[in-house]
Amino acid sequence: MASNKTTKLVNLCGLIIAVLLILQLNLSRAQSVTAIYVFGDSLVDVGNNNFLETVFKANFPFNGIDYPGGKPTGRFSNGKNAADFFAEHVGLPTSPPYLSDKNDLFLQGVSFASGGAGILNSTNDHPYVRNGTIYLSKQVEYFSQVQEKLIEKLGESEAKKHLSNSLFAIVIGSNDLFNYFSPKSKILITKSPQEYIDLMLSTFSNQLTQLHDLGGRKFVIVGIAPIGCTPAQRLLNSFDNCNEEANYWTTIYNKGLQSMLLKFKSQLKEDFNYTYFDTYDFLVDLTQNSTKYGFYEVKSACCGIGRLKAEVPCIPISTYCPNRSDHIFWDEVHPTETVSNILVNTLFNNTKEYVTSMNLINLLAL
Repeated sequence: MASNKTTKLVNLCGLIIAVLLILQLNLSRAQSVTAIYVFGDSLVDVGNNNFLETVFKANFPFNGIDYPGGKPTGRFSNGKNAADFFAEHVGLPTSPPYLSDKNDLFLQGVSFASGGAGILNSTNDHPYVRNGTIYLSKQVEYFSQVQEKLIEKLGESEAKKHLSNSLFAIVIGSNDLFNYFSPKSKILITKSPQEYIDLMLSTFSNQLTQLHDLGGRKFVIVGIAPIGCTPAQRLLNSFDNCNEEANYWTTIYNKGLQSMLLKFKSQLKEDFNYTYFDTYDFLVDLTQNSTKYGFYEVKSACCGIGRLKAEVPCIPISTYCPNRSDHIFWDEVHPTETVSNILVNTLFNNTKEYVTSMNLINLLAL
């Protein structure tokens, strides 16, 4: 009996030490990172679209069913999304949506991410929808206003130091390609896939230059996932297979993006540091070896209506699966909370296979 008690005590002490080490690591990361500025689309939107007159909303059931409190927050997920898990790893609170309080100084960061947003201003820019989304150029414009406030309140020198110690996380591009490969797309008539991707890359290069000019020095940039394997794209194939054309051009974009980032690094030297996460190969591996990660449904969405639960999005009249943690997709295009968690864990802990350029831990320590 005494031996069992001793063993339990040793195990408890070991657990406490492990927890303390994790807390200490998060604290050290937070001390080296001033703030997190998030730019992107619905994969990292934490509620900006709640303040827009838009069809791209997630502030209704069954979104948020697994979020603390069980209520929808505007996240396109059954629970937390990648932005939440990223902040947890760094040791900072989730960056709040910019539109929740434009006058805030946001000293610990802010999120400009918006569901439906793209690199191109034309992406999801429907003339009949007022303020449909905050496209990336507009997000950069909003950040310039935050930067001005920081200079006004902190002084130019302190604001510059604050921003150089901040992380700029960018998750964008999927919607541009979704629009191009939509069955109703008119872009196919005016631009070849390569021309369209070249336009995306040149536009993103200009936006990244602007962020650097405004003080950004540490960037986490996430490549586009295999969008052709989302339930929405599988619907286009009578056998529920991936849309290989969409996937092919996604890889072409990702290669172009990595080349562009290398060019930035060679030109700006130590004035520009970044971590690139290869979401594409990671999700291909996760899909092909799903059971290794604990997933048993790779094609169908958890919440929705119709074939693959993807003919109608996740809305209050939809049905949803009780076993969210073994599904890769929450709705027709967005991952489940579990996938987002695994993705961010991989971003922080994987140094070779999916993370190129600078290791994220080293980036945080700069």
